Order: sequence, then C-alpha cells, then structure tokens
Amino acid sequence: MWTDPFLIAALVTTGIAAVLLLWFLIRRPAITRATKIVLLLGIGVFPLLTAANGNIAGYNATKQRSFCGSCHVMTPYSDDSGDLKSASLAARHARNDMFGKENCYACHADYGMFGTVTTKIGGLRHVYEYSLNYRNMPVKQFLEEIEIRKPFPNSTCIHCHSTQNQGFLKIGDHASTLDRVRGGTLSCASEGCHGPAHPFSKEAKKQRGAQ
Repeated sequence: MWTDPFLIAALVTTGIAAVLLLWFLIRRPAITRATKIVLLLGIGVFPLLTAANGNIAGYNATKQRSFCGSCHVMTPYSDDSGDLKSASLAARHARNDMFGKENCYACHADYGMFGTVTTKIGGLRHVYEYSLNYRNMPVKQFLEEIEIRKPFPNSTCIHCHSTQNQGFLKIGDHASTLDRVRGGTLSCASEGCHGPAHPFSKEAKKQRGAQ
C-alpha cells in the first residue's frame, strides 16, 4: 500500500497545502497578489491534487485481495486464495504473477470497455448487501446460505485462456465442448470441468454432495 505512488503524491500535496495554510494563518500577511497565489495553491490546487491522487490510490487499494478479505464473511475465500498449499482455482490463479495479490479483481472484473466503472458500481452493491444483510452474520451461516446470482462467465476465463491455441485444443474435453464453452452454455467452473473457483461456495458443496 505504502509503495503506491498515488498515495505518496496525495500525502505530499496534503502536506504542502497544510504548510501554505499554516503560513497564512500564523504570519497573517497582507493580501497581495503573491498571498492570493499562495491561498489559491493551498485552498484550491493542492487539495484538488490530493483528492485526485487519493481517489486513484483508494481505487488501487480496492483491487487488493486483502481488501476483499476485510469483510469477515469473505475471509475464508481470501485465506484460501492466498494459501500456497491450496489446489483451488482461485489459489492457483493467485500464484500466477499476472494476478498475484489482485487475483480477486482480475477474475471478477468486467473486461468490457467500461469494465473499471461497472466493476466498482457492482462492488457498491456488495457494500450495500454486506451493510444491511451480512454484517452480523456468522461466517459459517454465510457459507451455508450464500447463493451466487449467476454462473461465472466464461468470457472472463477466455480473456486469458483464448480456447484457440493448439495446446488447449489437444485436450479431448476442450475440443468436444468448444462450441458450448465459447457460447457460454457450459461453464468452465462447472462440475465435470474445472469446478468452482472456491471450495467454500455453495456450488462446490452441491458437487461434493452429489459424489
């Protein structure tokens, strides 16, 4: 977090604005053109830079797996994802340098033109649901009752796994289900394929119960 250049920039501009305002309040200089410029910088320019850099730093922070796991009901998912011994899809993707500590965001983000915006707007719904429905819910109860709203989209998987290279097509199950996978009628994260990304999901429990 402290290595984020936008966070550092926000802190620096905050400090500069504070120094300029303190200088004015302590020295009480005459209102000259130079004083007006100092006030413009202290009250307008640097606070705006702080707000801009702070918003970007905040956005970057929300992409971290640690942020996703900060809600207690998400902690099991976050812990499993960061577990080096776990064989779940989420954990295996977390061990990939392309995803790393941002693997939650990388896999759950909408990769369309307005992906950043739509993903964060969708995240606001999660904040709403957590604040009103899950804030005081025990983790065990949450894991037993939570139901995904819709299947994990194959388009997210295909963003990295194109389904077009020869290594992918040499696998019999891939070749035989190619049209269904590309069309989204067969989920990559379904039983018989790669399974649910998280071992705690209700879908994973259903699959274990059917075995």
